[in-house]
Formats: sequence, C-alpha cells, structure tokens
Amino acid sequence: MPSNMTHARMAGLLYLVVVLTGFFSLAYVPSQTLVPGDAAGTLNRIASSESLFRLGIAAGFLCYLAFLLLPFPLYRLLSPVHNGAALLMVAFVLVSTPISFLTLTHKLNIVSFLGEGGRLGTLRGEQLQTQVMLSLEAYRNGVLLAKIFWGLWLLPFGYLVYKSRLLPRVLGLLLMAGCFGYLIDVFARVLAHGYAGSRLAAFIPMPGSLGEISICLWLLIVGARESARAAG
Repeated sequence: MPSNMTHARMAGLLYLVVVLTGFFSLAYVPSQTLVPGDAAGTLNRIASSESLFRLGIAAGFLCYLAFLLLPFPLYRLLSPVHNGAALLMVAFVLVSTPISFLTLTHKLNIVSFLGEGGRLGTLRGEQLQTQVMLSLEAYRNGVLLAKIFWGLWLLPFGYLVYKSRLLPRVLGLLLMAGCFGYLIDVFARVLAHGYAGSRLAAFIPMPGSLGEISICLWLLIVGARESARAAG
C-alpha cells in the first residue's frame, strides 16, 4: 500500500509541473509576445515569435493536465483528515479544468489566423489585428473565470494541510490566504477600474504564490509525515 511519502512525492512532482508550465504559459510567454495597448505591436510580436507562442499553448495544455491529476494523490494523503473537505478540493479542480482547457482554444484561433493554410489570406491589416485582440481578450476572460476555482480549491486544501499535522501548518495558512487573494484579484479586476495596472494587483496574489511554491517544494523534497503523532 502506498505510503504518505509516496503520495506526497507524487503530488510534489505534479505540482512542480503545474508551477513551471503555468509560469511559462501565463507569465513568461505573454511578457514576450504582448504589447499592452498596441494591437499592431502585439500582432507583430506574436508573428515574429510564433514558435514561442505555440510553446506557450503546449505548456498550457501540460499545466492543466498535471493540475487535473494533482488532487488525487493529495486526496489519498489528506482525506483521512476530513473526507468532505478532500472531496471539495477535488471537485473545484475538476470544475476548473475544462474551463482552463477551453480558454486555450482562443490562442489556437490566433495560430490559425497566422499559420499556413489559415485565414491570413482573407484577413488583412486592421481586420487581422482586431481578430487577434478579440481572441486574446476572450482568452483573458476565460482565465479570469478559471481563477475563481484556482482560488477556491486552495481553501479546502489549506484547511486539510493545517489540520493534518502531516505538513507544516504555516503552509496551510498561506494556501487559505491564497484562496482569498485569488478571489479578491478576480472581483477587483471586474469591479475596480484601473486595478489591473496598480501595485495592489501585483501584491494581492503573493501569499498564494508563496504558499503554492513552498508546498510544492516541501512535498517534493521533504514529503509528509507518516502519522500526525510524529508532529508532536
């Protein structure tokens, strides 16, 4: 029968894939291909970095596939603490995954606009720029919706980590804080004009990012205790 350490290491490995591919697809590639407020500049950058843009899409698929698998070793590890919370953790991930995958179709649309045999021959100039920017906006809106569930799953996950005593309790607190950080970020982007470009927008996600990276490394390198009694 697999031990807690086995489940922890498997979860840590999957989490590492999520973190690395998520950073690449959600942060690095956009930083290299998007020019804020400049449709022509964005189109030119994507066209000149098409291989990078395609790699970002592939990394997104890998990220969401790993994220789909991630809660199952975590469930095996943490369900003895509270089965209801563990099921809720899995459910939030399962809801988020199809939304996340569907958002990538908007980036695939951009590839079809630019690629050979695509629509480049029928779309020129401002038409092509408009289609690309509309696809990017639809992609961002899909990510914003998925973020709700990327946040919600952290609440039962953090609670289970905190109560289990199999892992450091501070990681559970950071994960629960991350849940509210995600939710605040989503609703602030919808309700507060100018929030996206503010310093607060960069600060709000930090506790969650710190918690997720920390627990990823802890699970992968340290693992989990075999029993709560060992936690003292």
